[in-house]
Amino acid sequence: MTALRTLSLLAATVTTGLMAGLFAAFAYSVMPGLSRADDRTLVIAMQRINEAILNGWFFACFFGALLFTGAAAALHLAAGWRDALPWIAGALLLYLVVMVVTMAANVPLNNALARAGDPDRRTDVAAVRERFVPAWIRWNLLRAVASTGALGLLAWALVVHGRLTA
Repeated sequence: MTALRTLSLLAATVTTGLMAGLFAAFAYSVMPGLSRADDRTLVIAMQRINEAILNGWFFACFFGALLFTGAAAALHLAAGWRDALPWIAGALLLYLVVMVVTMAANVPLNNALARAGDPDRRTDVAAVRERFVPAWIRWNLLRAVASTGALGLLAWALVVHGRLTA
């Protein structure tokens, strides 16, 4: 059972770290770079990114972070293992914030951008950009901060877990 606790916590940390890295990369690199592009380029690029990201690797990490963190929390409920539980539970709560923000804010913005269609067939591409970019950046920043916080808590949970196994 100790190995299962360790593996679930390690998997939670890795998948959460991958998601934190994705959201952070968009916050400090992708969106600042695209924000320097013209309206048409930004809209097309984000439409293509939003299409490409819907793949098995993304879903495995996005949902895996929640599932592995939940499993790690459940496995650390046992007597003698609860010292790591507050850190895991905190990470789980922060990652739930990530999921709620993604589903309630970023996905609807992505869907609206997709429905906007081909920017070459629109005369209001600047308006499409303006409806999308500021809100998407704001909500993504929240995801980046929350997932990075969750990663930090899981990293500390690994330290505590390691002390419990020593």
